Amino acid sequence: MDKNAPLLEVSDLKKFFSIKQGFRQHRALKAVDGVSFRLGLGEVLGVVGESGCGKTTLGRTVLRLYEPTSGDIFFEGESLKNLSPRALREKRRDMQIIFQDPYASLNPRMTVGKMLNQILKSHGIKDRLERKMKCYGVMEKVGLEPAHLFRFPHEFSGGQRQRIAIARALIMDPKFIVADEPSSALDMSIQAQILNVMKDLQKELNISYLFITHNLAAARFICDHIAVMYLGKIVEISKRRELFENPLHPYTRALLPLCPTPNPDGKLDKIPLTGEVPSPIDPPSGCRFHPRCLNKKGKCDKEEPAFLEIHPGHFVACHVA
Repeated sequence: MDKNAPLLEVSDLKKFFSIKQGFRQHRALKAVDGVSFRLGLGEVLGVVGESGCGKTTLGRTVLRLYEPTSGDIFFEGESLKNLSPRALREKRRDMQIIFQDPYASLNPRMTVGKMLNQILKSHGIKDRLERKMKCYGVMEKVGLEPAHLFRFPHEFSGGQRQRIAIARALIMDPKFIVADEPSSALDMSIQAQILNVMKDLQKELNISYLFITHNLAAARFICDHIAVMYLGKIVEISKRRELFENPLHPYTRALLPLCPTPNPDGKLDKIPLTGEVPSPIDPPSGCRFHPRCLNKKGKCDKEEPAFLEIHPGHFVACHVA
């Protein structure tokens, strides 16, 4: 792998679901519709947007938990699209996921130790002592004790369960993790603890995250770059600071005032978001945001905007910008 090459590169990725409407009528739900981005080793890319915009589907399709409809995914320069099940299984060592709900994603009939051991065994680590040391080591990394390996998921608090979910993702020493709203199901104080754990681990282990969230404050804290997603498409992507100081897309400008800021004099003017998010089964023509946009022009409802680099590293898909 070239040292300058990205760890992950997604090219024109699409994921459509077939939805049955009426008698023998099938329509495509366009959950992810032509998404492209790059992610370097040790970087964190945040994906933000309203519920239903396709963030979770994007993360799962990148890992091939969902098979992509079209487009390609390159990990360390190798396409994942046509990998055999066996070859993809080998890649799973380096690509993991943290699910949103830790209780639903943990097996209630297995102790934490058995869950972690099952992962190690499935990836060919047969030495019992090696598995034991790996389990002890990963529990220490996430701030839990070795004694917790012998407990069941229901014996933990929500924050502890999410630490276990992080430990499960880390057990094979991955290079890339999809974090699907890892703190949204937790209390505010626990959210801060989990985000601090993830940030410390990212720096210590040089892991790359695709950090999916609707919490702009969390994205601002942990991410290097932020991509704003709307109705299956990325409408703006840039470095974190650039996005918060100079948002270009009207949708981004409407979202950012919702993020708490430590500087009371630096608040952005609130731009109201009117109307409902259109259906991904029948998205609007032209710019998908135009039915809710206060700055739309004549061609916004007819012509889809190109995704252009307005400033170095700052891309946006908007006729007005």
